[in-house]
Amino acid sequence: ESMGAHLSAYTSREHTAYYMKTLAKDLPKAVELLAEVVQSSSLSEADIELQRSVVLRELEEVQGSLQDVCLDVLHATAFQGTPLGHSVIGPSANARTLTRNDLVEYINSHYKAPRMVLATAGGVNHDELVGLAKQHFSGVSFEYEGDAVPVLSPCRFTGSEIRMRDDAMPLAHIAIAVEGAGVASPDIVPLMVANSIIGSYDITFGGGKNKSYAAVTPKIVRDVCSKYIYDKCPAVSAVGPIEQVPDYNRMRSAMYWLRF
Repeated sequence: ESMGAHLSAYTSREHTAYYMKTLAKDLPKAVELLAEVVQSSSLSEADIELQRSVVLRELEEVQGSLQDVCLDVLHATAFQGTPLGHSVIGPSANARTLTRNDLVEYINSHYKAPRMVLATAGGVNHDELVGLAKQHFSGVSFEYEGDAVPVLSPCRFTGSEIRMRDDAMPLAHIAIAVEGAGVASPDIVPLMVANSIIGSYDITFGGGKNKSYAAVTPKIVRDVCSKYIYDKCPAVSAVGPIEQVPDYNRMRSAMYWLRF
């Protein structure tokens, strides 16, 4: 707070990030604080209990959001049997039983130098950052104990579906996904641009369909995305009053015609 900076963290399905937003002149202090958070967290029992209650409240909020539930079960069916199939926040049973020893063991097993990235953006001198990394992160271990090296198997995509029908719900939530390009693919940037251009549509938004980009036609989008959508096995999740949702085989056969 004395620096006027912002320190926070988040977890996704693929990584955990600790980050700061601060003035460029405060870079040395920012790197020092991040290094302390990563390497020297006290993990007191009082703090763990406090965060346990926070996580349990977040779980209740997620379970009350059908959109979030639909996307979680979409991941569960698309990446079934792999770590990407798990939700980010996890089951409530884990939150209730997690101990300090569990956290310490996880940190000791996974917080290794080859699995860390220190990145900056803005008015930062690269050589200065390298020097700060050497100063504050040189003590991070490169070695694993015994055979504790994590085995990171590729997470396969499985064409499949999962349905949670509840006719008492006012709205149906449906999500469809196909396997896209990996981060190393030359197509990843064009697909990200297409995703940004298309965005999302909600009939309640001001402007509605008039907010679309005139220069972007359905043909352009189809040309960019067709090889990832055409004749692929989709993953489908549906929650709520979904009696009228077409069956999976019909959706699968329709993927062929998206090319035309």
